[in-house]
Amino acid sequence: MTFGFDTLALLVVVGLAGPLLAAVPHLRLPVVVGELIVGVLLGKTGFGILDHTDPTFTLFADIGFALVMFVVGTHVPVRDKEMRSSIPGALARAALVGAVAAGLGVGVAAIFGTGHAALYAVLMASSSAALALPIIDNLRLSGPPVLSVTAQIAVADTACIVLLPLVIDPTRAVRAALGSLAVAVCAAVLFLILRRADANGLRGRLHKYSQKHQLALELRISLAILFCLAALAVSTHVSIMLAGFALGVVIAGIGEPRRLARQLFGVTEGFFGPLFFVWLGASLQVRDLGANPGFILLGVCLGLGAVLAHAVGRLLGQPLNLAVFTAAQLGVPVAAATIGTQEHLLAPGEPAALMLGAILTIAATSVAGALAARSKPAEDSAAEPGL
Repeated sequence: MTFGFDTLALLVVVGLAGPLLAAVPHLRLPVVVGELIVGVLLGKTGFGILDHTDPTFTLFADIGFALVMFVVGTHVPVRDKEMRSSIPGALARAALVGAVAAGLGVGVAAIFGTGHAALYAVLMASSSAALALPIIDNLRLSGPPVLSVTAQIAVADTACIVLLPLVIDPTRAVRAALGSLAVAVCAAVLFLILRRADANGLRGRLHKYSQKHQLALELRISLAILFCLAALAVSTHVSIMLAGFALGVVIAGIGEPRRLARQLFGVTEGFFGPLFFVWLGASLQVRDLGANPGFILLGVCLGLGAVLAHAVGRLLGQPLNLAVFTAAQLGVPVAAATIGTQEHLLAPGEPAALMLGAILTIAATSVAGALAARSKPAEDSAAEPGL
């Protein structure tokens, strides 16, 4: 199928499967799950209507990938002063989870003979701020334990996104490290420039001028910087994932204006994000899961391993439902499946196994979040006599 306006119209329409499935009562499926499913049905596994190798389709998907990771970065609560007091405990739990995940990664890689122990360890140790934090807001979870969970998720999400390019292809780890350093240095310089612009009032004047004349200058500048960082990442052989995430963290550190947040939400969630997840679903070789049931078992092991690794937070006094809640995965498995597919680093069917594991963690997180919300009224009523 030639990529044109008819393809774009089809992608927008089928992308609505995500919101429709998410609207099913009590199902609580993330929107991206529906988008992945429809991508699988229309891609190489299903009817073959969508060609994920089409250059234009791939470029649009890459833009969506960069924007999705940009939004993920803006969800990292780096400016939350109350959260900073929770960082020591969050670091301790994240380190313990990482150690357990490393052991499980070695075991899973040995059982399935893939040689991807480090990759599996990073996947099982990861969390998803973009997935978990909105759930926390929607369920109105609060209090010191939840604040500590937020810090832990932010730490794990950041660390695993930085580590992923290094572990997915160990033979290029040095080159990936240098490329990552280049992107990080550029992001640090950008942070200093934006902070200076914020301090002298330039950013505020730009915001008012843009709002008055309806120019969306902040969005335009953000996209220009994002594409420059993505170009740097590509030229240094680093995934655009890191470029998007780094810029998102910078914007979060400076303070994301609500106007920019709304504009980013519209551009990403309204078009490029769904297009990327449909492309990812179209690229997954799900048929290989049926041809090789071992990959199904691999996905189950990765999902259950992640839940088990994060559940060890209970040993450090964390409530079990909140410990399981930190196992939510999305950005890192999606990035691993995307990079593995584009660079041919994973066996056929292995990217689908990674996504299966992520979906299992999402299911566990949904249950854990519901249990945490259910126990909240009891905690609140127990606290009333002391008020």
